[in-house]
Amino acid sequence: MKDSKTRFSDRVENYTKYRPGYPPQVLELLKTECGLSPNSLIADIGSGTGISTRLFLDHHNTVYGVEPNAEMRAAAEAFLKDYPQFHSIDATAEQTHLPADIIDFIIAGQAFHWFQPDRTKQEFQRILKPQGWVVLIWNERLVDTTPFLIAYEKMLLEFATDYQQINHTNITLAELEQFFDPHPIEHLTLPNHQIFDFPALKGRLLSSSYCPNLGEAGYEEIMKRLQEIFEENQTEGKIMFEYKTTLYFGHVK
Repeated sequence: MKDSKTRFSDRVENYTKYRPGYPPQVLELLKTECGLSPNSLIADIGSGTGISTRLFLDHHNTVYGVEPNAEMRAAAEAFLKDYPQFHSIDATAEQTHLPADIIDFIIAGQAFHWFQPDRTKQEFQRILKPQGWVVLIWNERLVDTTPFLIAYEKMLLEFATDYQQINHTNITLAELEQFFDPHPIEHLTLPNHQIFDFPALKGRLLSSSYCPNLGEAGYEEIMKRLQEIFEENQTEGKIMFEYKTTLYFGHVK
């Protein structure tokens, strides 16, 4: 299996262009449920290319983006260069290099399943304020709501490399509860979607580290199948990816 800290290095351009953002209702939920304000200090752990970071920067928060992958970190720095309240840090969830007891909200978007839970929890406890929040967010692609999504999931199971091994859905609710223990964990879901033509759909697939890349074994086969299922399911040259955006939040300190 590829190293989790480098496996997206050759996916950065497609990741930046074609991964989904997060619904603005995320902010409203965190304001209502957790007291998020523009003055809240944010640590975005596993911040990647800055997709989740930007949501909070647009809310006028100061955000520390902690990302160990050099290529993704550079992409975030370019993407967010006009935000003076963004601070990019070359570090990991297990060792963020942030000072102790300063963070109001730790955010992890599409990233928590790459962390080492025990060491990460210790680090989160160190950098959070006493009543600070941990918020884990995933855009979860629906797999059985449309013929296209059913066919897409079947394609991944047949042609993708380590899709089943690294899928974030392998993390159970019990494991998340253990991470937050002894505090309760809450979760909420929101609808989300993307609409793609074929070149964008191809880019979305190639943003995934389990998809064979150009020149790798299996690339031609998965692209051929992608073209087939697109043509079978497109409407006016477009298809829809449906997601549910799930937030898990609570205290760990």
